[in-house]
Amino acid sequence: MIQRETWKHFDYWLLGAVVILSVFGIAMIRSAIAGNEVLAELVQRQTIYVIIGFVVILFMASLDYRYFSALSQVLYIGAIVSLLIIFVFGTAFFGSARWLDTGLILIQPSELAKIIMIIVLADFFARTRDRKKDLRWIFQSFLLTFGVVIWILLQPNLSTSIVIMVIWFSMLWVSGLPVKYLWILLGVSIVLLLVIILMLFSGQKIPFIEDYQLKRIVDFLFPDPNSRHGNIFNVQQALISIGSGGLFGSGYGHSTQVQLRFLKVRHTDFIFSAMAAEFGFVGTVVIILLLVFVIIRCFRAAAIAADPFGALIAYGFGVLLFFQMAVNIGVNLNVIPVTGLTLPFISYGGSSMLSLAFGIGLVESVVSRHKVLEF
Repeated sequence: MIQRETWKHFDYWLLGAVVILSVFGIAMIRSAIAGNEVLAELVQRQTIYVIIGFVVILFMASLDYRYFSALSQVLYIGAIVSLLIIFVFGTAFFGSARWLDTGLILIQPSELAKIIMIIVLADFFARTRDRKKDLRWIFQSFLLTFGVVIWILLQPNLSTSIVIMVIWFSMLWVSGLPVKYLWILLGVSIVLLLVIILMLFSGQKIPFIEDYQLKRIVDFLFPDPNSRHGNIFNVQQALISIGSGGLFGSGYGHSTQVQLRFLKVRHTDFIFSAMAAEFGFVGTVVIILLLVFVIIRCFRAAAIAADPFGALIAYGFGVLLFFQMAVNIGVNLNVIPVTGLTLPFISYGGSSMLSLAFGIGLVESVVSRHKVLEF
């Protein structure tokens, strides 16, 4: 009876939007590789990841999300252990060791760590909802978060670390953070930013930030118009690609920027620019609206959840999707420095796809059980 009620309340609109985005992502990856034989197998791989992701969503939806409250400590320890393994067996790409090479696929534990931290923080804030919201409460949640973030920073992976910190702050806020402490946190953030700026101009080494990460910020603030390589070139080509798309785009597989490979990293970080070149302003707006629809359904799940734990899971995952989407599009539009965050469900990536499927499955579980206990 419970299983029947579960599928009765299942959010098919959410699943449908995710399927459409994922299938469109496969199509865009196929066009983005632009006949590159080295990258040709990525289309088949992404197709497999999407199929497995679909199974993961259905499997997670069939489980009661409340089980993960009891498993939160085990998941937390597992996340830390997996990140520690990276230091021993990690494979380095683009200056950081983030991947574990299994021989068949590359696994990025930090992607799954984002979802695990949503579960861990949801459990913490749900259990402490009746406690006094003081500095001790804030500091405990921060230590819990930083216990995972520190190992991601050391990879180094600044963008994922920022994502998890944003998730922490958003869940802290929605759990009842008093306004006076908001001002304190804001003050501390401003002081840290000023310290970093002073260290930057004085030539001192900034902890947890590598030289190439600083260069991204410098290139964003003071771009060299004559640069023919690196992040500046990639961003310039991204802007040209977006501009060349116009209102309706050049058509699928017909963008010279994409097919002649002027646009770099076009199947991951800059896939939004490839999409804009081929489908134009109208096409990108449709995809953005679909992503926003998925985010709204996550927030809807949080609003109708049967308990605070489920509400926080759905809310945290919605924030994750929104932040990654906003940052990825912002990078492509050159309004923020280059990061390594991908466009959810569209960019290539097995670890990203499966972790997102895990999160969607959890949200579906929350939705499916919001009325199960009613009589």
